[in-house]
Amino acid sequence: MPPTPRPLRKLGFLTIGLFDESDPGRGHESTLEIIELGERLGFDSAWLRHRHLQYGISSPVAIMAAASQRTSRIELGTAVIPLGWENPLRLAEDLATVDLLSGGRINPGVSVGPPMHYDQVKEALYPDTADVEDFSYERVRRLLDFVRGKPATDFSGVEGFEVFSDRVQPHSPGLGRRLWYGGGSLSSARWAGEHGMNFLTSSVVKAENPGETTDFAEIQLSHIRAFRAAHPDGEAARVSQGLVVIPTDSATPAQRAKYEEYAAKRTPRTTSPQGPARLLFAPDIVGTSAEIAERLHAHAAFREIDEVAFALPFTFEHEDYVQILTDMATELGPALGRRPSA
Repeated sequence: MPPTPRPLRKLGFLTIGLFDESDPGRGHESTLEIIELGERLGFDSAWLRHRHLQYGISSPVAIMAAASQRTSRIELGTAVIPLGWENPLRLAEDLATVDLLSGGRINPGVSVGPPMHYDQVKEALYPDTADVEDFSYERVRRLLDFVRGKPATDFSGVEGFEVFSDRVQPHSPGLGRRLWYGGGSLSSARWAGEHGMNFLTSSVVKAENPGETTDFAEIQLSHIRAFRAAHPDGEAARVSQGLVVIPTDSATPAQRAKYEEYAAKRTPRTTSPQGPARLLFAPDIVGTSAEIAERLHAHAAFREIDEVAFALPFTFEHEDYVQILTDMATELGPALGRRPSA
């Protein structure tokens, strides 16, 4: 363990963008207002979760496009786009387009694996190819190749009055270096490093080896070190941590009580690995910024990262997010050694 943690260099937040089915426009507007607030408060990045067939953001690329026109500095990311729902070539086109519109500010995070509830959705999603779709790392590799400008076809040139390219257009230089992999296993960490991606680690990891440690921070630390050991940039390779932290510095008594109740309801799942995949969840951290900073500085994995995308709780109200983000920017960030952005 290093004698002192790395000073926090980049402060970000993550939102799921919940909305009411009867008024989805208002929920999406709230998400955009939160991103605008994040920029005014000096956050370095805003990240969007991805939810299909639920009441959250189903099209984060569209939200990033809208947010890019209402902000000028804050980076915009996804944590994460599940590629099992996507065509890598089409996604590469959309990501490059939005990156150009934003002035090179997007940080797409992706993951692999079959779509959630695949047996129930495969007929709607892949009616003709459901049984032969490849949900392995190969899907990420294809996206990487397309975004980084490798040929997508052996045809190019002029046909009649039309001009064709052999690679995805538009091409956005630099986007290939801003692709992230969201992983919770040792193999994912190594794969992301070997392929020159950045690494998103969240509040969920896999306790893959029964009988070995179930300490969340130690497992997450092993992933970070494995990623950097495999990455060409070594110790300089980018890692972002996404724990749930809820500062209460300016919260009302009612807000504090709500936050503490929220965390208490989620605590039982953090005591042992959950389900066949042996998922291990980090406890939510609720308290003053000084209290949160003390706990993070003692967190083995946090000590070796200098970027965060703190996850906002799913079910709070807009005014709660305003209070939490304000405290994160004005109190927690400085307590973690981060200097505000210009």
